[in-house]
Amino acid sequence: MKNQQSIQGILSIAALICLGAGWLNLFSPEINHLLSRKIFYYLIGASFIVQAPTLTNKNFTYAMYAAALLCVVGASLPEESKLSVLKTIGLLGGIAISFTNRPRRS
Repeated sequence: MKNQQSIQGILSIAALICLGAGWLNLFSPEINHLLSRKIFYYLIGASFIVQAPTLTNKNFTYAMYAAALLCVVGASLPEESKLSVLKTIGLLGGIAISFTNRPRRS
């Protein structure tokens, strides 16, 4: 479990670096676009896949896998496709599931 958390953390940090690099225009426009609109979502999807088996509420495991799938499929679609919004739906769904499944502090 500790190893899964480390992997998930590395994936999440890499995703945030990609997003930040794309937003800050550190590279050519093509690379910035690839980092912030494609690779970011692939990394987040991978992070959700790693996180899914560790969720405290097992009812949300498949929902987290679905969120990961939406991120990856949405990022794989052309930007002009109306279905590319799936990546954002997957991202928001995965974040919501992550926050609702945090262990309660006593």
